[in-house]
Amino acid sequence: MTTLFLDRDGVINHRIPGDYVKTPNELQPIEGLGEAMHLLSEKFGRIFVVTNQAGIGKGLMTALDLHAVHHKLQQIVADAGGRIDRVYHCPHRADAGCTCRKPGTGMAWLALADFPDIDFEDAWMVGDSVSDMEFAQKLGIRSVLIRGKIEDVAALSSLKIDYQFDSLLEFARWISC
Repeated sequence: MTTLFLDRDGVINHRIPGDYVKTPNELQPIEGLGEAMHLLSEKFGRIFVVTNQAGIGKGLMTALDLHAVHHKLQQIVADAGGRIDRVYHCPHRADAGCTCRKPGTGMAWLALADFPDIDFEDAWMVGDSVSDMEFAQKLGIRSVLIRGKIEDVAALSSLKIDYQFDSLLEFARWISC
């Protein structure tokens, strides 16, 4: 089944530089999210959000806080006629060494365990960071970089990136044609 993995901060919602989206009130969807998710829901059989959320591991928020943020996100998407089949998150700090934190692929394997119809040969990853592109590369899936995050350009240039767009909506319109 054609599968889409989406990063959250910077792709679906505006990131808070130097901080985390800790409450539903802090969640600010990107412009055009509703249209993008509606189009993507028509194109992809499965849509998953895979997001590193070290704010939990740092004690800045709880898993319950994160669940409330994701509940609001899923409601926004559903109200626009789209869907997110499941949200997977890594609560660990970068120094925890876990396999679920991107660029580790643990969240993809959890998704496969929950949804055995996923075919990684027919899957995409849309993200805005080096770790998102490495996640895609490790899984052998198509990668889409959403430009805009200021990051180590040299690290990005060393990765195989299949497509680049300025927004999730731009990608959704392109792939829906």
